[in-house]
Amino acid sequence: MKPTHEQKQLLDETAQQFTQVFNAVCAYGWQHGEKNGVRLHHATYYELREAYPRLNANVLIQARIKATEALKSAFDRKAKDRKARQPQSKLCPIRYNERTYVLNWQIQEVSLSTINGRILVPFKVPPYSSKYVGYQVTTADLCISNGRYWLHVVVSVPDPNIPRHDEVIGVDLGLNRPAVTSNRHFLGSRHWKEIERRRFRLRRKLQSKGTKSAKRHLKKVSGRSLRFHRDCDHVLSKRIVQNATSGSTIVIENLTHIRSTSKIRKKTETSRRLHNWSFAQFHSFLIYKAQERGMQVVKIDPRHTSQTCSQCGHQHRSNRKSQSLFLCKHCGYCLNADLNAAYNIRNKHLASLGISLASGSPSDGLASQASA
Repeated sequence: MKPTHEQKQLLDETAQQFTQVFNAVCAYGWQHGEKNGVRLHHATYYELREAYPRLNANVLIQARIKATEALKSAFDRKAKDRKARQPQSKLCPIRYNERTYVLNWQIQEVSLSTINGRILVPFKVPPYSSKYVGYQVTTADLCISNGRYWLHVVVSVPDPNIPRHDEVIGVDLGLNRPAVTSNRHFLGSRHWKEIERRRFRLRRKLQSKGTKSAKRHLKKVSGRSLRFHRDCDHVLSKRIVQNATSGSTIVIENLTHIRSTSKIRKKTETSRRLHNWSFAQFHSFLIYKAQERGMQVVKIDPRHTSQTCSQCGHQHRSNRKSQSLFLCKHCGYCLNADLNAAYNIRNKHLASLGISLASGSPSDGLASQASA
């Protein structure tokens, strides 16, 4: 967005009040152990409405909704880790809905609610987002960073008219190899892990130094790391979709609680990388990219996918000889361990549909098997 100097001041003040409301609801919810949105609304709305009379009522409610989402996530973490802290933001992005902003695609201008009424701000759509211009808008988040103003707009895109395809692709996600698919694609770049190691060593060095300049540098490094992980998730999800047939089904493991269920030893590099794994973000990217090509994304139970032989079904933890080698103790079937897991992920989904498949085949074209 390209606001004037006066508009920037209004947006900054609105963002500050929005953040104060967000933090106040978070503080109340944390102190009272409350994460229910309705009860939080009744407990905080009237007091906050009186404290911030210039803030639009709908904008204030959106701050409470954001706080409710943050509290639910924090209480979930607290149930698994006693070190979880109260949610708090230094500058929370303002969330707008259809009552508090109006976006005009034709003249590229947006009307935003502020503490001093509505303002009209011109904007420019980045080239990589131009394909979404003209679609119906839903909510939007105003993000302010380093003097720049971005409006992250959510648009409603109709499902594409693409016929369903019988192809089912299993995807094994991992820390060493980012993604391996059952149609024999090894995706992701190995240098990602080295970049992570280098940034971790730099963060540890800056944390031990503890000076003001080190803290400033640490903040920049943290921002780069977040953007790097986001870019990796975009690249990986895009590659998976590109290597699948339009209208097919992509099957991945449900890794929602992987941090709490993992048996990886703590204070190791693998454990550190596991806790930095942004699975939910990757999953959200994969879903919307798949939807654009008429694909379905399905999650299955991840248990024993790396220990089971995709050829004969024999399961034992000793079947996996190393990180990259799978050798079945029963039938002697040998292949890459991640590829074997991808076959098992695909087969689990097919079994739930009542379809049987000879797992070791190099092709995933299932039209003939599904119709048999």
